[in-house]
Amino acid sequence: MMLKTCLLLLSVTFCGLPALAQDTAPLHLPAAAMTAEGARHALDRLTFGPRPQEIQAVQNIGVDRWLALQLNPNAIPEPPALTQALAALPNTKRSDADLYRQEAQLRRDKSDDGKEERKEFNRAVIQDVMTAHFDRALMSDRQLQELLTNFWFNHFNVFLNKGFDHIWVGNYENEAIRPYVLGNFRTLLEATARHPAMLFYLDNWQNSAPGSPQGRHDAKGKEDGLNENYARELMELHTLGVDGGYTQKDVTELARILTGWGLRTRPERRSFFGDMRKPDFTFAYDPSRHDYGDKQFLGFTIKGEREGWKEVEEALSILATHPSTARHLSFQLAQYFVADQPPQALVDRMAQTWMKTRGDMPSVLRTMFESPEFWAPEATGKKYKTPFEYVVSALRAGNVTPADPQPLFGQLRQLGQPIYGIETPDGYKQVESAWLNPDSMARRLSFATALGAGRIGKDTVSIDEASVRSTLGTALSPQTEKALASADPRLRTALLLGSPDFMYR
Repeated sequence: MMLKTCLLLLSVTFCGLPALAQDTAPLHLPAAAMTAEGARHALDRLTFGPRPQEIQAVQNIGVDRWLALQLNPNAIPEPPALTQALAALPNTKRSDADLYRQEAQLRRDKSDDGKEERKEFNRAVIQDVMTAHFDRALMSDRQLQELLTNFWFNHFNVFLNKGFDHIWVGNYENEAIRPYVLGNFRTLLEATARHPAMLFYLDNWQNSAPGSPQGRHDAKGKEDGLNENYARELMELHTLGVDGGYTQKDVTELARILTGWGLRTRPERRSFFGDMRKPDFTFAYDPSRHDYGDKQFLGFTIKGEREGWKEVEEALSILATHPSTARHLSFQLAQYFVADQPPQALVDRMAQTWMKTRGDMPSVLRTMFESPEFWAPEATGKKYKTPFEYVVSALRAGNVTPADPQPLFGQLRQLGQPIYGIETPDGYKQVESAWLNPDSMARRLSFATALGAGRIGKDTVSIDEASVRSTLGTALSPQTEKALASADPRLRTALLLGSPDFMYR
């Protein structure tokens, strides 16, 4: 017994997996999950791709226990290499207000030197936040948390190249998304609603009650007035869904509720509040711009409050626990983790859990992970990888950590999925039809050829066929096996990375 325990601990430690905490309850999974194929499927769907020997390690510890640990990321220490890599990115540690102040100061210098300095500042900030995003996906042992961060950032998308969002997008992910992806949805919803990146991206910082004394005016003196952009996307995308049962009247009423909820652009005229962020956070509520009338929202009467921000709190609670939100987000989660067209019975059970727990996301995820639908043969190896998932999974399969990931950011742009790079608020699509086309396939094969030959930009890396093959388990098709058998040994790694089998998770 002692020998068996030692071997288990060795196999777990070898792959960077910590031992399971005694107070972490394992999941009740179907028998199909507790096999080598089940371990591979879990790693394919719940991480950015297995690393060499990781399938065996997860099978040893037990897929149920491994998955329970992933649902408790704070119990998983991060690898020292990731900690060191993140420590070397200074702009990821600066506050939103600090970054804004420097950007605003540099904008005031209209000289050529000033423009060049501002350009270099922006480049350095963007490089740091993209590198941190990429490094976490590649190296973190909290893989489920990182996958969920990717999912929820995409769900609450903001665009890197809109105004000041290029300096705020990293903090948005690190402070408004990642800490809450395994908590209650209501908390995540408010964290995104308060962040300057979202307020700027969907224009709620301009949202004022018509005629309010501190409302914004343009150069011609025209008042901004009511802005419905964020209110509309808050219901259509973030919560209820396009068929969620709301009307244009609800959009207008929610926009009225959200008046004054914005940015501290004139500190002397802003009253700051916020229990989620540091005192220098640039979010602020301005009572002078709020509409204090009563509102009729989704069948509820929201009374005009002297402290108008309480109206926003009430509206967010209504949205977070609405049956349409439960259905809409359960479908999106099942689509991301199970199938492009997930089984309706599974979505219904997840929505029921959502309503019963009032949006407790670990409970909803457990309902999905414990379902037979998640582990069914027809769900295995059928989700087509997005470009980001493909690139990161290839590096993980080859056990490759590039010294400089910058060339890969260019590769992702060519593949159609630049980091933080989609302009529309609905984010990148998560279905096969959005990514499987001849041009994209040709670009993936070009990447597979370069990586298989050990090249990332100008850098040389070590990668071999055996490492990549070990992450595929028994997933290789007869056609791929036949092609490998007849290929030049020097090309086999590239063939594996470019095979149809590796394109799916």
